[in-house]
Amino acid sequence: MICRHLKTLRDVYTHQSIDHDAKVYVRGDVHTQTIEGFWSLMKRGIGGVYHNVSREWLQSYVDEYVFHYNTRQGMDPFRVLLARAALPTT
Repeated sequence: MICRHLKTLRDVYTHQSIDHDAKVYVRGDVHTQTIEGFWSLMKRGIGGVYHNVSREWLQSYVDEYVFHYNTRQGMDPFRVLLARAALPTT
């Protein structure tokens, strides 16, 4: 499952949480709006483009919408994809 893979990324990502029960909604740059915005974009995209998703390909759908989300503000997605394709492999 995904949780096992996330444990290997502890050195890269820091997990923080917000306690809505304590009426805390933001602490510095920690909040839930980013993930809620991402899921909103993904749900609208899947419903509008694919209409249905397969469990087998779910990670590919998520990867596609992560790319869309990360290039949504002022970046040309084609140029970003082209630049990534041209990177040398190691």
